[in-house]
Amino acid sequence: MHHTLPSPTGLLAAIDMGSNSFRLEIGQLRDGRYRRQLYLKETVRLGAGLDADGLLTEDATLRGLQCLARFRASLTGLEPTQVRAVATQTLREARNRNAFLARAQAALRLPIEVISGREEARLIYAGVSHLQPSDDKRLVIDIGGRSTEMILGRGRIPTQAESFQVGSVSLSMRYFPEGRFSAEAFRAAQVAAGAELEEALAEFTPSRWHEALGSSGTAGAVSEVLAATGRTDGRITPDGLRWLIGECIAAGSIDRLALPGLKPERRAVFGGGLAILYTLATHFRIAELLPAKGALRQGVIVDLHDRLLARHHARGHDLRDESVRLLQKRFGVDTAQAKRVRDLALRWHAQVEPTADAERQHELRWAAELHEVGMMVSHHDHHRHSAYLVAHVDAAGFSQSQQRRVADLVLGQRGGLRKMEPAMTDVDVAWQLLCLRLAAIKCHARAEIDPLAIHIERKGATARLRWNPEWAGAHPRAVHLLREEAAAWSRGVPLILELPSS
Repeated sequence: MHHTLPSPTGLLAAIDMGSNSFRLEIGQLRDGRYRRQLYLKETVRLGAGLDADGLLTEDATLRGLQCLARFRASLTGLEPTQVRAVATQTLREARNRNAFLARAQAALRLPIEVISGREEARLIYAGVSHLQPSDDKRLVIDIGGRSTEMILGRGRIPTQAESFQVGSVSLSMRYFPEGRFSAEAFRAAQVAAGAELEEALAEFTPSRWHEALGSSGTAGAVSEVLAATGRTDGRITPDGLRWLIGECIAAGSIDRLALPGLKPERRAVFGGGLAILYTLATHFRIAELLPAKGALRQGVIVDLHDRLLARHHARGHDLRDESVRLLQKRFGVDTAQAKRVRDLALRWHAQVEPTADAERQHELRWAAELHEVGMMVSHHDHHRHSAYLVAHVDAAGFSQSQQRRVADLVLGQRGGLRKMEPAMTDVDVAWQLLCLRLAAIKCHARAEIDPLAIHIERKGATARLRWNPEWAGAHPRAVHLLREEAAAWSRGVPLILELPSS
């Protein structure tokens, strides 16, 4: 569906589907300043709904769906292009995430992107650095429900970003079941957290940062308790954390823990978050951790703002374009060939899908620009190597969901179409794929081409190619490949490719 391109300075919305809480924020970026218009938060505990087999339970699924339906009511008046919904560690882990996403997207009536840990870290830093600007070298820490992100950066630029599979929900469930506290449980939780985090000791050494900030729920909750009890002014210190752990052990359970400033929705995951914070403070020699103003949801809005600026041809840029260029360089892509295939695929796609969503066009462009990255591995079956790399490489700005869509197109650039049948249940993907395959065939000689030599016309589910007989006579190998391609599209796929009879 074609949507109007919104103004980058208008209202933008982010939905953060975290492992503990879902959040909706609507805000506006204008003249470099961020203004919040609406903020909603619900404790969903999606991460607590992962069973021993890595499947989301129906109860957890329903909690998530009901929350998203309520969020949907607050998005009235916003175009889909003004909203971005992202999901984090729980849906990175869930084996039945596709089934959940289908139901969740129906409830929200918007696409949901599952983002990688490093992309989550990058967006967290974007939110913190925009709402709390500084030229200092910074360490930003975000303890989520099932993952912890650590980011180094200066100004608006992150220089190191990592994600670790340990969070307040997962650690609380394992070491503090039913909210029971003991000294032994805290020691075991700290050892488990340290085992996950110790590989980062050299990368995040104190010599690389001057200031440490804690983003999001856990750091905010601990900071509020320390301030409310008068232990600090809100700064998180090793002494303050030791005191809090002692209070938990003395209470014996979360039900008997009486701490001013501790909100009800944080109680169930307080022990796990506290254990991770203390492990970070001691392992990384953090003398004080300051609560940060920004978080993932603001980073999503900043990123959406930058994308819209790029599409309006104004200042700013789409980070995904830069990531593609870096990948081309890293894997030694023949950029002249990639450009030939890209330009022709986009030209034909505009003819057969003139009202295609802008993201569809971008995905086709990126697929064409990256379709030969697998050549670095092997020329044989390079499309399979290319698809694997595109799906799994770290690419800043891309969600895991979008990388998979681009990887599907890359996989389908050549060879049989049976492997593409699941993706082609979406007929728009079939048209993207057809244009990419035809462009790769037309450019197979790896030389300059006449883009007007072949004309494509859409009639329903049929793509009709027409060409000049003189061109066909001069390019018999291309005609041969196109006839083989037409045969491939005649075998139970959603489109038909029709060629001239002679």
